[in-house]
Amino acid sequence: MNKIASFSIDHIRLIPGIYVSRKDPVNGTVITTFDIRMTSPNDEPVMNTAEVHALEHVGATFLRNHEEYKDRIIYFGPMGCRTGFYLLLTGDYESRDIVPLMKEMFSFIVSYEGEIPGASARDCGNYLDMNLPMAKYLAEKFLSNVLTDIREDQLNYLQ
Repeated sequence: MNKIASFSIDHIRLIPGIYVSRKDPVNGTVITTFDIRMTSPNDEPVMNTAEVHALEHVGATFLRNHEEYKDRIIYFGPMGCRTGFYLLLTGDYESRDIVPLMKEMFSFIVSYEGEIPGASARDCGNYLDMNLPMAKYLAEKFLSNVLTDIREDQLNYLQ
């Protein structure tokens, strides 16, 4: 079997950032998959499932309600390795194109108060495994350390 694209990235040298993982043509349009890498793989601890789950619920709710992007969102969810998230959008984008959207989303998560959207037995298959305070901490860390002054090496995979 051929190695898939996401397994071809050098995870030893990969740093937190926003990367275009792939672009796929589907019925005459392009689907852009972004790698929203929040932690340094194999270098720092992975995020726990409770905060990843809370980030997913609050982030996905924000994105699917965003006035400009709501109709372009295909998917927002965690990577199995728990070092970040995938965001799929309809359209042909570069990493820099979504930096303002990611700043807005992570700022929203940092300031979010109240019940986590969809955090009930009726709405979620594992609603008890959520940690909003830790999700907010990780969102603030990513916002401050990466998004605020994002560099070119945090927007393009190393070759």
